[in-house]
Amino acid sequence: MRRNSTQYARPIRRRSAGLAVGALTLAASLLVQGCSAGGGSSDSSGPVELTFLNQSRGQEAALNQLAEQYTKEKGIKITVDSPGPTDYLPKLQAKAQSKSMPDIYSSFNATEMAPFYKAGWAMDLSSELQGDWGKNFAPAVIKMSTFAEGNNLGVPAGIYTAHWETQTYGLLVDPAATGIDPKALPKTSAELISKLAAGSKDGHGTFSVAASLTPQLIQGYASNWLTDEEISATFDGKASWKSDGWRKAFQLLVDMKEAGVIANGALPGGQNDNPTVETSFFSKHEVAAVFDASPGVSVGLRTAPDYNSYFSLGLPPAADGKLAPRSPGLPGKGAVVNPKGKHPKEALAFVKWLTEPAQQKVFAEVGRIMPTNPELLAKGDLPPQLAGFGAGVKDMQVLPNTPTSNVNTAIVRDSQSLVLGELTVDQVLDDLQAAQDRK
Repeated sequence: MRRNSTQYARPIRRRSAGLAVGALTLAASLLVQGCSAGGGSSDSSGPVELTFLNQSRGQEAALNQLAEQYTKEKGIKITVDSPGPTDYLPKLQAKAQSKSMPDIYSSFNATEMAPFYKAGWAMDLSSELQGDWGKNFAPAVIKMSTFAEGNNLGVPAGIYTAHWETQTYGLLVDPAATGIDPKALPKTSAELISKLAAGSKDGHGTFSVAASLTPQLIQGYASNWLTDEEISATFDGKASWKSDGWRKAFQLLVDMKEAGVIANGALPGGQNDNPTVETSFFSKHEVAAVFDASPGVSVGLRTAPDYNSYFSLGLPPAADGKLAPRSPGLPGKGAVVNPKGKHPKEALAFVKWLTEPAQQKVFAEVGRIMPTNPELLAKGDLPPQLAGFGAGVKDMQVLPNTPTSNVNTAIVRDSQSLVLGELTVDQVLDDLQAAQDRK
């Protein structure tokens, strides 16, 4: 499935370019370390203890709770180490080099994790997922987790991650501040803009989106006119960025700007743009609606635990859209099993247990993490903060590729210029096509 080296990561916790390059340049070293490392069969001497290196603070409370429960039920001690998202990858790299890899570790985006997979630090779960265990996951999640033969990251074909979170994109809306009734949602994007404009009492705008999330916003809105195959073909350079679908998608930003709904008339940018947007919504209540990824809900719970008076929804359809809009989709939080650890069988058993419906429900309730289990998603009893995101899982875009890094950078930059009135939509499309054509 994966064949493009650029995968949308969770923008709220973006790594610096140096870390991403560092992960790739360490590949050869990790390969040597991985091949020379021992392990691969369970060590039956003494009590079993497992270590889990956790990247996400949003799931930390739920993961610690479940680890304690598992210890009580199975008698296996689970130590969860949560260094935080900034320090996670350097710590994982250090452990690989020192041959002290954890039994289980958090999955992250494909580019940064590929060296660990190629070094043999990840168990291929393909055969396991072909059995009953695979029923715990929506088929799209397994498809998105699969490395196809010949992928350009050089990872052997297989599945190396098990996910208890599905990631989609949409809107977070405060009904009191916007006047948008969750029981009478806007039927079109134009109606959404009209309602947001009516809720802007101070003239500073009610809506915000981080510049780093504009590629996902534009991709989702473009699906009103473009099929998944057409979107994928554009990312591959086989279709033009100058098509009407992309033109109309970027026009959404212009329409929002002209209606005065974009907060301060600009898109926040920079390294911490999405944390800034989330803070302005969850904690400071400076804006009443934002475009975000579903993991933003767990961030909101951690940073503003007493703020619950908001809901999520997918992008309303365009009035002239030919297709129902579909959110870009990604496998979210999950785990990788180290086959070279002292207890790989026990580590796999713990990960399987974490992905069972009862435990996925704990992640959803304690951490507001959207599950991957079809049964939980079908029940429709997710918290209102997650319900809108959950509704988008069934029809989310499942693509074999993403924009090239050149194009992704151009979308982020040009979206800001478009909102500021420095570029027209046609100029943006010209620039994207030029970025696509650069090798």
